[in-house]
Amino acid sequence: MNESPKWKNYLHGFLSFFTNKKTAKRARITYEVSWNIILIFIILLIVGGAFAGGIGAGYFASLVKEEPIRSYKTMQKDIYNYEETSELYFADNVYLGKLPTDLEREEVQIEDVSPYLVDAIVATEDDNFYKHDGVVPKAIMRALVQEVSNSSTQSGGSTLTQQLIKNQILTNEVSFERKAKEILLALRLEKFFSKEEILQAYLNVSTFGRNASGRNIAGVQSAAKGIFGVEAKDLTLPQAAFIAGLPQSPFGYTPFTQDGTVKKNLEPGLERLQTVLTRMYNQHKITKEEYEKASAYDITKDFASPEASPTEKYPWVTYEIENRATQIIAEMLAKEDGYNAKDLEEDEVLEEQYYELADRQIHQNGYEIHSTINKKMYDKFQDVVAKYPYYGPDKPQTVTNSETGEKKTIMEPVETGAVLIDNKTGAIISFVGGRDYDREATNHSTAPRPNGSTMKPLLVYGPAIELGTLSPGTVLPDVPLALDPARPGTVWPNNYDFQFHGLVTARVALAKSYNVPAVKAYAQILPQKPATYLEKMGFSTLTDADYSNRATSIGGITNGVSVEENTNAFATFANGGEFVDAYMIDKIVDKDGKVIYKHKADKVKVFSPQTSYLTIDMMRDVINQGTATAVKSRLKFSSDWAGKTGTTQEFKDSWFVATNPNVSFGVWTGYDTPKSLQSSGTMSYSMRNNYLWADLMNAAYDVDSKLVDPSESFTMPGGIVRRSVCSLSGLLASEGCSKAGLVTTDLFKANAVPNKTDDSIVAGKYVQIGDTKYMALDSTPSEFAENGVILNPDYIEKLFGITVTDPSTLIQNNTALKNVVVPSNKITDNGKAPGAPKISSSGNTITWSRSGEKDVIGYRVYQNGKKVASIKASDSLSYRAGSGAYVVKAVDIAGKESSNSNKIEVGNKTSAKKEENSKAKADTAKNTEKKEENKTEASNEDKNKQEQTNDESTDSDKEDSNAASEEEKSDNT
Repeated sequence: MNESPKWKNYLHGFLSFFTNKKTAKRARITYEVSWNIILIFIILLIVGGAFAGGIGAGYFASLVKEEPIRSYKTMQKDIYNYEETSELYFADNVYLGKLPTDLEREEVQIEDVSPYLVDAIVATEDDNFYKHDGVVPKAIMRALVQEVSNSSTQSGGSTLTQQLIKNQILTNEVSFERKAKEILLALRLEKFFSKEEILQAYLNVSTFGRNASGRNIAGVQSAAKGIFGVEAKDLTLPQAAFIAGLPQSPFGYTPFTQDGTVKKNLEPGLERLQTVLTRMYNQHKITKEEYEKASAYDITKDFASPEASPTEKYPWVTYEIENRATQIIAEMLAKEDGYNAKDLEEDEVLEEQYYELADRQIHQNGYEIHSTINKKMYDKFQDVVAKYPYYGPDKPQTVTNSETGEKKTIMEPVETGAVLIDNKTGAIISFVGGRDYDREATNHSTAPRPNGSTMKPLLVYGPAIELGTLSPGTVLPDVPLALDPARPGTVWPNNYDFQFHGLVTARVALAKSYNVPAVKAYAQILPQKPATYLEKMGFSTLTDADYSNRATSIGGITNGVSVEENTNAFATFANGGEFVDAYMIDKIVDKDGKVIYKHKADKVKVFSPQTSYLTIDMMRDVINQGTATAVKSRLKFSSDWAGKTGTTQEFKDSWFVATNPNVSFGVWTGYDTPKSLQSSGTMSYSMRNNYLWADLMNAAYDVDSKLVDPSESFTMPGGIVRRSVCSLSGLLASEGCSKAGLVTTDLFKANAVPNKTDDSIVAGKYVQIGDTKYMALDSTPSEFAENGVILNPDYIEKLFGITVTDPSTLIQNNTALKNVVVPSNKITDNGKAPGAPKISSSGNTITWSRSGEKDVIGYRVYQNGKKVASIKASDSLSYRAGSGAYVVKAVDIAGKESSNSNKIEVGNKTSAKKEENSKAKADTAKNTEKKEENKTEASNEDKNKQEQTNDESTDSDKEDSNAASEEEKSDNT
């Protein structure tokens, strides 16, 4: 018998249950109730959602009600307004480095970024980036729940778009208001910009920790260079993955410390690298093979080595470029608002405002700042300065700690500053800021110091020639004078050698750097305010006192002047009298390649070409035969140099500035705390400075010989003539001046040639006692007098308008005037005969002492009562005698003789007697011989007379005979 399967029984029972009327009724009731409940729940949910949505929408609207509706241009400006470090350049586009800033950033276009890095960023930070419209709803809900539940974990914007909005427009604040604005702006940003534009901005905005030098970096280009030393476009897969992992925790994952060393614990960054690679693989951005290879790669071996920043390697150049660029930008911004540079100088608040704005732009706008500094030459200069051995000794200086007040003594070294300028353009080719920036950061090429005698051609001789009061051949007094109105009767100034040199030409005064002639010449033009010439030549530190103070003429300027400004002024003479302001910033280019600033030279007319050339020609003598002759033997090349040395009071500063047709170069040395440069060494302070100048110029020559050693010389312009003048007066030479050998030839402006003949000297006689010459009297014996040149008594006061209390100073210490006698050099006859000298002998040499009477001009030596010699008082007081008895008599200026000195017998008495007897016999014999000769002569004379008589008689007879013959002939005829 067949049985039914069990499942059929179960199925039959199940169907019976549902077909049962009671069961069907219960099911129907349950369904109806359940449906009604679901329906009610749906209705409540819809109504509640609508209510909640309305409330949410209202709340959202309230959060963003103050947020302005931003236009495309506004958002474009905001999104791309990220800080980018400016870059600095030497001349000729030689890269220097990035400007120091708190955050280094370098902009890069997305097409110049490695595809690995783009994929890694998207995979890690926003894998739906190419799909969403700026926001992801689930991220918004997550943020909402976290905020409502007061979760300890607060997440920010989840999309790259939102992160960009947060970084560039909003803040990092976690709040509904900020989140609402972020959502609104993200949606708007996606509407205006493409995904590539948004991603490019993100790549340039994000921060990436520190680079190998320990500096903070932002943007993938700075990250690639700073961490791996490569361009962003050249990043490998593991390198790109490492960088892509940094934005989540830049300083947690960065491999470098603040001082540029590699962290000891790199594990967090390496783990993050693996996370990025995993996400790239999971999102099919890389293959399994690439993933495995990159995961196994030792990324640490790719880390870059630290690089010195511009401020570390070139501190003076970097800060000087930064400061000058900031000034340029500040003036540009002020000009846009209707202000000029003078307005900024006169209003400190306004100046500070624009300098702050300019500083921000310099550090944030990614400019290219191109300078005029020749890198090779600058490097050479630093090498010379570091190795130069002749600065002089370090000297002690007491310093006070500003915090503790504690005093201590340090050893302060000699410092230096130098500037090389292109004359025609004003470009600063190179400079020296100092010896060691780490020890002293002051840029000594721009720090003001008194400029000593380098001021003389700029403020005295150049202006005086221009104003027509002076020529190179003009004679000036270098004698003790009281030229300080504030101290009448006090001798001022003094010369550096503490001597005076009498009457000198302006040319000599400048070459030898005499102070008195300079101040005397300056006093003559002071009413015409010659300091205005300094203004025209760029002196920026002048005070009111500098316009009237006579000490300004020899470098006593109130605030000093920088090496740059001083050297720049000398270039005026090389430029034919036109000043071209020195500059270091050639151009500034913005990050779009637009030149926003280009230097333009403005020339200022200061002197005529004639004045400039005459001043140049005078300064040539400074190097050829003056205070800077040391540089000639030190230089390895010969050029047409013209310059001036300078020393300040108490030898606290030493200068040398010179110019040739191409360049001007100035060097200063001194202590930061002014003190004397003199030392016990064999080399003077000025020679040490001059040698440094020469060594630096030799270094410049090695780099660019054509620039610093032009083949041409300074060209003399028209309007200059050469004339012979008397060096004693500067007037046309007289016959007396010519005979005295005082004629010199010099250059003059054609309209300033002297037209008067010299009347400063007259011919006369003088006597000399020691080194001093005195005018002779009419009765002065000629044997003790010499012919010479005597100053006209009226000349001094007429020429200079001054009374010289001691006219002898007009010729002292001046070999050119050694034969000149001044009128006051007189010896007054005391009216009595001088006292007899006392003589002595040694062997056959007789000597005696100089007479104590001032009017004694010589001595006469007598042998046996007969004068045998005249000895001038200026000569050696001795006589080499033969055997005999000698006395000496003193002779005064009036010609009166003293009585005999004591008698000296030279040789033994017997010999002397024999010699005397022999002489007597010889005289007797000579007399006898003379008598015989006289007799013979008389006899011969008689004989001659008789012969003459006979001859005359014979001739008479002949004439008579001839006459008779003629008569006979006549008769016969």
